[in-house]
Amino acid sequence: MPQTDLSRYQNKAFQRGAPRWKELLWLLCSAILFRHPLAIINGLKIQVLKAFGAKVGTGVVIKPSVTIKFPWKLRIGDHVWIGEGAWIDNLDQVDIGSHCCISQGAMLLCGNHNYKKSSFDLITAPITLENGVWIGAQSLVCPGVRCGSHAVLSVKSVATSNLEAFTIYQGNPAVAKKERRVQD
Repeated sequence: MPQTDLSRYQNKAFQRGAPRWKELLWLLCSAILFRHPLAIINGLKIQVLKAFGAKVGTGVVIKPSVTIKFPWKLRIGDHVWIGEGAWIDNLDQVDIGSHCCISQGAMLLCGNHNYKKSSFDLITAPITLENGVWIGAQSLVCPGVRCGSHAVLSVKSVATSNLEAFTIYQGNPAVAKKERRVQD
């Protein structure tokens, strides 16, 4: 079998954002406090995220079995809820506004590969969830997507392009279904 030069599959432009020792320490903390299936003290999770460079507001709830790739590329507003099994694969910046909900098993995916190149280069783009966004259970937000204020991505839907404010989306790819009316 011929040998493959794996170095040609590395994206030299990709910036991890922290030294390897910090990333390794984060992986250890993440395994113990975040990806663990038991409910660990939420306040401790918040303090650890901040210690690794995340910007985290008040009233944030992070449920068990949550995966966060790089906390130093994460900003979370106030009163955000991140459900069990959510995965924030933030190879690029992820900004989550206040009063957002990322439901169980949802994924924010900042990276993909360029299938048009033989080197299969990694492509990354940031994700922004403006205030009041709800990402439904087992839904996926793709790289570069901006979810407008109070947009909803329904259960098991895939956002491949921006979501307009106060609109409910559904499907794969997600399409606008109706207006979201928020009552006080």
